[in-house]
Amino acid sequence: MALCGIGLSPSFESFEAVCVGGNFSTRLIRPSLMRAVGKTSDWKRRPGLGVRCSSSLKFEENVGRDLAVPVEEESGHVMKFKMSDFKVLDRVSVGLGGRAGEVVYEAIVSDANCPLYSTQVVLRRLTSVRAQRRGRRAIEVLKKLVRRRLLYHSYSMQVHGYISSATSSGRGSFTLVHGYHGSFSLRHWLQQSDWLPTLEATLALDKESVRRVGDDTVGGPAVSRQLRMIRLLMRDLLIGVNYLHSHGLAHTELRLENVHISPVDRHIKVGILGNTADFYEDSPNGGTMDDNMDRRQMMIAFDMRCLGFMMAKMVLQELMDPSIFSKFKSFLTKGNDPSCLREFLLQILQRNSSSGNAGLQILDRNWGAGWHLLSLLLATKPSKRVSCLDALTHPFLCGPRWRVVPSIDIIRWGLGSTALRISEEYIYGQPQRSRLSHFIELMEMLNPHSRPKNWLELLPGKWRLLYSTGRHIGLTFRQPLERVLIGNVHLTVSRVSKLNTSLSFTSDIGFRVMIGQNWPHDKTGVDGKLQVNSIFKLKAGRRLYLKEEENATGTLSMGPSNTHDAFPQKLSGRKWRKALLKEFPSSLPVAKLVSSEIDNVTMSLGHPLSTNVDSARNVLQEVRTQVPTEMFDLSKLVCGTYVDSRLLVIRGVNGSALLFTRSCFDEICK
Repeated sequence: MALCGIGLSPSFESFEAVCVGGNFSTRLIRPSLMRAVGKTSDWKRRPGLGVRCSSSLKFEENVGRDLAVPVEEESGHVMKFKMSDFKVLDRVSVGLGGRAGEVVYEAIVSDANCPLYSTQVVLRRLTSVRAQRRGRRAIEVLKKLVRRRLLYHSYSMQVHGYISSATSSGRGSFTLVHGYHGSFSLRHWLQQSDWLPTLEATLALDKESVRRVGDDTVGGPAVSRQLRMIRLLMRDLLIGVNYLHSHGLAHTELRLENVHISPVDRHIKVGILGNTADFYEDSPNGGTMDDNMDRRQMMIAFDMRCLGFMMAKMVLQELMDPSIFSKFKSFLTKGNDPSCLREFLLQILQRNSSSGNAGLQILDRNWGAGWHLLSLLLATKPSKRVSCLDALTHPFLCGPRWRVVPSIDIIRWGLGSTALRISEEYIYGQPQRSRLSHFIELMEMLNPHSRPKNWLELLPGKWRLLYSTGRHIGLTFRQPLERVLIGNVHLTVSRVSKLNTSLSFTSDIGFRVMIGQNWPHDKTGVDGKLQVNSIFKLKAGRRLYLKEEENATGTLSMGPSNTHDAFPQKLSGRKWRKALLKEFPSSLPVAKLVSSEIDNVTMSLGHPLSTNVDSARNVLQEVRTQVPTEMFDLSKLVCGTYVDSRLLVIRGVNGSALLFTRSCFDEICK
């Protein structure tokens, strides 16, 4: 059975009907010259139509080059032009840089009878077969989106028509005619030194326009202005991409180079849609529903990942550097969890905190909401990536005027992000210590992984110690025998065997010994390392919360009582009422750690301290003084109370909590 389709002929006066039967025999019918009906100018604009029949959906190569463009010219959506209809300009904007197989011109429509008279357009001459296929695809997509032309014109480069003609070599020439939306692509905008005020002027930001992102102010600090601009750009991008997804199309080519900003309607244009793919292109009727849904999910996930890369470059200007971006992308392609991006980027940008970097401060705002959205857009598993509609309601993209009810996941993320930022300030006064302890207790209440099998999946890896609620030295006038500066303290966890729950814990403490009475300004000295090893077995357990009350004598009793202790009282505030349980539980599930082997302690020191036994003893004593006891004596770790892909909380035998973040140091060194 033959399949039929309609195609265009490069000739205006005739059409070809090509029929290919089951035996692939071809019969060519050339009718006589047809008389034009109506005005000559109208006839010249109408392409000849042909009937094409074949036994498959793919045309033969010599037939496919006849520039068969399926258009609905009858309804006026696509026009066929001639080169004489345009006045070609002597310049080409840098933002229109063509790809391989493309030659780009800027022109003005000079035909007075054309509806686009005096309109500036872009002529994109497509010389290769692949480029011509993209041009034809852009016209096909216009047919699918024509029912909602307002959104199409708002968020896509409008395709006006095409120019087709035969060359001397016999091959067809195809030129796509589409709208002109400024000289720069979004990438070129962001590479300008004054991109922020220039974009604000281009988009004419005022109080009315910023209400689109839930804001009611303009101006202000540079960080607030940049966050407002990123919200505008990202929301426009998400609306445009969601418009495609709702019509069964995936963009597949979302990059800063393909995105333009129109100063006329102040919207982002997501390209000419020449490389879009259908969700159900392969088998709309024959394939199973599960296969179609998997294909749809994968294609949407690919677009969302591209949006994540675009957002990262918009926020962090350092990622515009190809060398830094290659490290950023390599970190994700190796399977690392994107929730650890902050720890990774702080190291490759050589920063200890977000202070002084506008991009890092933007992502840290609103309890680290930017990092949360970035991790959802770049999730390792496609099924975990956020959709356009969910991203539009994310707190990071909603201004202060929009009251967004956060989910438990976002509240949990915000608690961890705030605790992490406080620990980076290294100001451990009583208010900061109380807040950190409070946030850690809240995180333990919202622990998403309480079963041992979850801990066996998430716990292995390398963790960096952020904070301990135990004893702190702080500022002191101590005069130690050896002046030691503690570096990074890591806890490495690995499974001994997949057949049991045994885990190997290794504590690595890096430090530097300052030689002499005074600290050098550059903090140079002798490097050293202390390593402690131990084996644990993981079991299920529960952590009991004992209620306290003050009796008549003023002492505290640990018996049962109807009154709440200090911690439940903190949780009863309005801020956490919706997130936590109405009644504080008497116990919570934890991962119990049972030490099964004696710790193995080794220390290495550089020359000349390595040859002095007394100095080594003094250094070891000073390291033990500054480092939490649990990191030197691992057997004092008794239970894990919180774990996710980013943060870890382990309690010691004395009740103190150790807060860790997953380390990416090994990835940096590779």
